Amino acid sequence: MSTGTEPALRVADLHVRYGGSTAVRDVSFHIDGGEVFGLVGESGSGKSSVCAALMRLLPPGGSLRATAIEFGGRDLSRASERDMRAIRGKGIALVPQKPMTSLSPTTPVGRQLRWYLGERLDSAQTQQMLISIGLRAVLDRPGDLPSRFSGGQLQRLLIAIAALTHRPALLLADEPTTTLDATVQAQVLRLLLAVRAEVGSAMLYVTHDLAVIAQVADRIGVMYGGRLVEVAPVAELFAAPRHPYTRALIAAMPSAWIEGRPLRPIPGSAAGANRTDGCPFAPRCPHADTICQETMPTAVMAGAAMVRCHHAEVTV
Repeated sequence: MSTGTEPALRVADLHVRYGGSTAVRDVSFHIDGGEVFGLVGESGSGKSSVCAALMRLLPPGGSLRATAIEFGGRDLSRASERDMRAIRGKGIALVPQKPMTSLSPTTPVGRQLRWYLGERLDSAQTQQMLISIGLRAVLDRPGDLPSRFSGGQLQRLLIAIAALTHRPALLLADEPTTTLDATVQAQVLRLLLAVRAEVGSAMLYVTHDLAVIAQVADRIGVMYGGRLVEVAPVAELFAAPRHPYTRALIAAMPSAWIEGRPLRPIPGSAAGANRTDGCPFAPRCPHADTICQETMPTAVMAGAAMVRCHHAEVTV
């Protein structure tokens, strides 16, 4: 929940390009201290590119520009690589989505944990914390390789490393439960929120799953075609979605299914949505007209919510 303090992060007019293609365009949002901000959208919408840009870890060929990425009194969009090395893992920590590829496969888990926690790993307080979050097996079998542990155990280990090593002000969780089954996913979500509360971090939680984001977020940002098309408090977004894409996502959720009726998938494809001059959702939108196809709508504020839609009044 937001604490009402200064934002932990403020992003203004973020753009990310890979070669000649724009993956993220004109994205602006803020995350208050202690708040969980959810970023949701289909694969390819630009969510993970936002995370990579915040950490300044874009792959070769990637570039970013922004009016500002303000964190801890610095503009990360203009920070030197030396400054970023001091921020990564300490001020901003990342919980990645694939635990099996995020840990060294040839190094025992105990040694990897000690890389980050150092002598603190020997303290009774730290060990009790690790046991309380389901990592007793790691303490009991520190010489085992990651392949000897389950995906849920490894994801807990990554959360512990990200949150407990330096107690960062901001956690970036990039689809951290995607590879887990539903039962383990729920356990990891509860753990992530508990650890975040213990550390006091703000969090950016990235996912394609609206059911997951409803459980963890205070506010939600909906991305489509590299653009942020709606932002609203979680209860408001589900009760009164303003953008047709948000409405379509909610209608397509399995929980919205009514017996005897077919599921309601979104027609068409998101391919090429980041290359249009107009609203990226226009080719799939039942309300689209000429202005939607030719002109990107500006952001309109409605209390704590934001929407980019020429016909938002039609979809309320």
